[in-house]
Amino acid sequence: MPFVDGQLLRMRLASEPSLTPAECLSILRDVTRALSYAHAHGAVHRDTKPDNRGHMSHKTIAAKLSAPCLAALVTFAVSAAAQSTPPARGSGPQTINPGEIWPDNRGQHIQAHGGGIIKYGGLYYWFGEQRGQDVPPGQRAVSCYSSPDLVNWTFRRTVFTMTPADRPADFPGTGIVLERPKVFYNAKTKQFVMYVHLDNTGYRAAEVGVATSETVDGEYELIKHFRPLGRESRDIGQFIDDDGTAYLIFEDRPNGWHIAKLSDDYLSIERDVHLFPEHMEGGALVHLDGLYYAIGSHLTGWNANPNLYATATSLEGPWSGFKDIAPPESKTYGSQSTMLIKVVGTKSTTVIFMGDIWRPRTQWDSRYLWMPLEIGDGKLVLPEPRQWTLDVRTGEAVINKQAPAMVLPPPAPRGGPAGGAAAAPSSAPPANP
Repeated sequence: MPFVDGQLLRMRLASEPSLTPAECLSILRDVTRALSYAHAHGAVHRDTKPDNRGHMSHKTIAAKLSAPCLAALVTFAVSAAAQSTPPARGSGPQTINPGEIWPDNRGQHIQAHGGGIIKYGGLYYWFGEQRGQDVPPGQRAVSCYSSPDLVNWTFRRTVFTMTPADRPADFPGTGIVLERPKVFYNAKTKQFVMYVHLDNTGYRAAEVGVATSETVDGEYELIKHFRPLGRESRDIGQFIDDDGTAYLIFEDRPNGWHIAKLSDDYLSIERDVHLFPEHMEGGALVHLDGLYYAIGSHLTGWNANPNLYATATSLEGPWSGFKDIAPPESKTYGSQSTMLIKVVGTKSTTVIFMGDIWRPRTQWDSRYLWMPLEIGDGKLVLPEPRQWTLDVRTGEAVINKQAPAMVLPPPAPRGGPAGGAAAAPSSAPPANP
């Protein structure tokens, strides 16, 4: 039997002992489907327990497991749910230090660049580009992390990979570019849908790829690729409105950038909602107190630039003119927008600017700039980055005015620090973010 890589459930319980009931049911569903799949193929397994239980999709699990007593699985799931108590690490204010190494539960710098976040089953899930030293040359990968508080992150697994060898047969050009992963949960189909910027080495294809999974951190399988609305698409963003409607944001080089409504199953584009004629990328949206705020970045490749914002009472517009979110000379404090996160708590609502600080020559060392925005009444300001705290329960964010302003250290040398990751191969030019 071939070895199938994946995280054992025992390892997951050791690093994240408090699983929510929803997660327990998700695990149980995976296992039971795996058993059914294995039974249908004549496979039998007589020792199913956390040490033998891989956390993978049901078809992958079936390659390693098959059938014990279903009652034992139910007992295990109920037992896990019974010990599901709110983790202490998610209680009270948690500290964020913009621009610093952001360690996950393994002590390794988080590799989720150009990413997006969804909330599901009581946890936040962060998906992003995996640019670590353990990614083989030529391969592109997407990481998934979970957190109860948006600060302390647990590495779940690499949920999607692609190499030039397994690129779609009908995909034009050569090589593979996979960037800006964004995941949506479709409550109607009970399916997780990932959009990525999918391209070739010369950035000529300019398409989106769509991959799906039955679980939030399962194995995502590419099901289609296309140009949304028949237009070029490079940088993409995601937006889920307060009524649950899902939108894809994408940069259309000849025309500007679009806000497009997804179809009911999220697998295609239903219609174009608005086209901004300004040529911008890194698009992000938030809806607050009856106003929509849109943020975009100029087309300057890896180099930081002054990000801008506009407002409207409707996604269709009319939209205001674009204004700076920070002093232009700061160039958005060296970052580029990727998403706006709205945290609604019992006392307050905080909107977080989620930005990437790109380091093209040492991509594994790229950092993150997250800061609470000063936002309201049509105005939006990104404060000078410094240490701050976030309480997701109350929704309160407090900037430590006594802390020094963010000063980025020089890029790490090629090769990567322990627990970090590696630079892009020197033989390959860095991709455009």
